[in-house]
Amino acid sequence: MTEWNIQSRAHACEACGRNFHDQENYHTLLFDEKAAFRRLDVCDGCWQKQFSDGARERKGFVSYWHGTYEAPPPPTDPIQKETAESVLRKIIELNDPHYMPAAYILAVMLERKRLLKIKEELAREGQRVFIYEQPKSGDLFTIVDPNLQLNQLEAVQHDVAALLEHGLNPPAPATPGSGGSAAQANGPGSPAPAEPEAVPSRSAPDAGNS
Repeated sequence: MTEWNIQSRAHACEACGRNFHDQENYHTLLFDEKAAFRRLDVCDGCWQKQFSDGARERKGFVSYWHGTYEAPPPPTDPIQKETAESVLRKIIELNDPHYMPAAYILAVMLERKRLLKIKEELAREGQRVFIYEQPKSGDLFTIVDPNLQLNQLEAVQHDVAALLEHGLNPPAPATPGSGGSAAQANGPGSPAPAEPEAVPSRSAPDAGNS
């Protein structure tokens, strides 16, 4: 069973160990090591000297692309409202198969908003697996297609809406006699959680490298 995971972009060349500079070009190789996918980020010099010739013939080679390194922003206030990306990251960290459909829907939502970009589509153990990149951070997300049926979409979309509203720790249900519906529990005038957009059955995406 392929597990979800997030692989962060390296902050230094994994061949020579030199730290990347802001706006420096880097090269990424993705390998399938059976137990998991492994990314390798290298500087332009090491790419030219060690990897440009024959990289695609290396054992387990899956994909290659290049990008521009962006230095991490300064730390921000840790108390922030949940976003589709933050919920997806927590779901992947949790690695609970129960959330597989929600993770897939969140990834598609982020792709449509151009916050995630498909780098590769693979078939593994009879399932479609998508390798997404968060362009700004360079993080890679491994997402398994749960092969949702049309009659399952509505329930999954409600699950996603609840996750976006409450995160992975939903509020406790109202006890008898508490005198309040679920809507009232949010407080007077509180907006209802936004419903995620409908996600129809998707065709195979274009996984062209950039």
